[in-house]
Amino acid sequence: RTRFELKAAIRKQLGYVNRDLKIIDNLRSAFAKNPLKEKDRTYVETIRKVYEQQEFMRRNKTHSVPERIVSIHQPHVRPIVRGKEKAKVEFGSKINVSLVDGYGFLDHLSWEAFNEGSYLMDSVERYRGRHGFYPSEVLVDMIYCTRENHRRLKELGIKLTGRQLGRPPKAGREKLDPGDRNPIEGKFGQAKVRYGMDRIKGRLKETFELWVA
Repeated sequence: RTRFELKAAIRKQLGYVNRDLKIIDNLRSAFAKNPLKEKDRTYVETIRKVYEQQEFMRRNKTHSVPERIVSIHQPHVRPIVRGKEKAKVEFGSKINVSLVDGYGFLDHLSWEAFNEGSYLMDSVERYRGRHGFYPSEVLVDMIYCTRENHRRLKELGIKLTGRQLGRPPKAGREKLDPGDRNPIEGKFGQAKVRYGMDRIKGRLKETFELWVA
């Protein structure tokens, strides 16, 4: 009964939102030019998109939808499933960072969830663009150690150091000490403790991305 009541309540609330959007559209049609300010127009269109997404999930009995909006004030923010014990879902941007001689480089930033492993070669090419040559060695986490990345790095003569996917061999492969990744993890800690990356207050998409960078 509780689940039925919840579904009925959601259906009613979506109906109210749809009704109000139609009222706004009717009122706007009386003007030759849209009387709403740009900020208000953005809010209306964001709310319309949220309504469409919620109605889609209700009709299709699902809890996910592409580019799901979770905040009408920051429609660019997406929920990213992390699976951590403290926070299974986090909200914000996802970044891919490389560390060279103590300097961190922001190689990729996205508001949509992405597989970091697919951006390894992009980071390698960015390294070449910055320094004029490829690195001799790449030290990475396990998610980057795909067969495709291993093959492409081997073609370029770049050594891949990291915990490989699949069953570990008995011998012959260099092991990755967990402490070897401390520098890059330390950069994230430094960004959060010293530069406020744990609670970015920029509301605009561009401001947020600049703060991250």
